[in-house]
Amino acid sequence: MGRTRARAVHAVSMLMAACALGATAARAQAPQPAAPAPAPGSLSGDPHHGKQISYTCLGCHGIDGYRNAYPNYSVPKLEGQNPDYLAAALHGYRDGDRSHITMHSQAETLSDQDIADIAAFFAGKPLVTSGKPQGAVPKAAALCTSCHGQDGISIAPMYPSLAGQHEDYLERAIDEYKNGGRKNPIMKGFAANLSDADISTIARYFSRLSPSLRTEERPYTRFSAQAR
Repeated sequence: MGRTRARAVHAVSMLMAACALGATAARAQAPQPAAPAPAPGSLSGDPHHGKQISYTCLGCHGIDGYRNAYPNYSVPKLEGQNPDYLAAALHGYRDGDRSHITMHSQAETLSDQDIADIAAFFAGKPLVTSGKPQGAVPKAAALCTSCHGQDGISIAPMYPSLAGQHEDYLERAIDEYKNGGRKNPIMKGFAANLSDADISTIARYFSRLSPSLRTEERPYTRFSAQAR
């Protein structure tokens, strides 16, 4: 009876060890969940690499007065903008939260690090706020200044600065928030209550503030679409 019991205990021990080994192997072979993507603005950008991979971006954003073909409006100025905001915008184009076919095609091939690098390059030296309004703020634009700043320079890196931005681009951006072309619930809720006259007033006010956003220069040459 002693030998029989010993053999039974040994068999049970071997079976338990085999089960444990099998479970460990199964866990090792099971697909592991992907690491969450870094939030826009959480990566440090390398402006030198950003410049190297921005040659197609500069085809539009490196020419003064360049205009989007259809619908027709000025391509935004990017130099002096917050890099965190530029990164968030590129993520929006890449992920379909912003509807622009050309920008989506450009952004969909970019990695998160590429986006951070491009944003760092185009931002250059971001504008610094004075914290003071420049003249009377129109009633329609009063609420905007709580995020975008009294002088059009944003109060937080994730918000865009608007000072000196093209007036027609600002009108287009607000219209896209209003009509769903850009999926931002806060901006959509704000823009939903704006009339066309309000949108024009807001765009005109911010476009005339300084210091102003600027158009990034293309390497080696200087192009302009402005009338001479």
